[in-house]
Amino acid sequence: MRPHRLRFHLVDKDGSWSARQRQRRAEWLIRTFPRLSEMHVIDLGGRLGTWTRATVRPARVHVVNLERPTAEVPDWAEVDQADACDLPARIAKRRYDLVFSNSVLEHVGGHERRLRFAEAVHTLGERHWVQTPYRYFPIEPHWIAPGMQFLPVRLRTAVARRWPLGHKATRTHDAAIHQVLWTELLDRSQMRHYFPQSRILVERVGGLPKSLIAVRTTIPRQRA
Repeated sequence: MRPHRLRFHLVDKDGSWSARQRQRRAEWLIRTFPRLSEMHVIDLGGRLGTWTRATVRPARVHVVNLERPTAEVPDWAEVDQADACDLPARIAKRRYDLVFSNSVLEHVGGHERRLRFAEAVHTLGERHWVQTPYRYFPIEPHWIAPGMQFLPVRLRTAVARRWPLGHKATRTHDAAIHQVLWTELLDRSQMRHYFPQSRILVERVGGLPKSLIAVRTTIPRQRA
């Protein structure tokens, strides 16, 4: 089987191993927020397709991504091109029932920008669900490469150029190092630092932690 077909069957295909993992995570989200269908949700760094395929869709979804929005947006959704770490005032001043983010925090670009991302999460709503892959899972999830995240940048760049199961084709050194430097997996201490008042849930595969999810489900009581 050709490498790109193997990746498709492992990760991208409906019914693939990763697709089943995503479905289980979606079901976990629904159990955690049983009123999701009534909520106004902002998705930081996500894509509209996540919600068009969802078995339970929020009443309103606002997707914010660096990519240009698609031409067709359904009436229950809103799509903006913006940086979640530096939101324009027209978005930052709004409030939502739930702030959602899936596999984005590891790509925002370093500690300072992760702090700004977390600040946006806390500002936009009282409830949140922020997922990111766990650094110490033995398989690097973007390239499906064992232990790649523990290598020096030079070797990670070489793997990114040549490893056949990567999420994007990288034919040049510049393209490969760009992807490597913009992918920084997190551990539990970091997640607790960015989300100190949240529960840190652990998604496991084969008993091993695969991803971390910072969750807040209730609105804190106001002091008298």
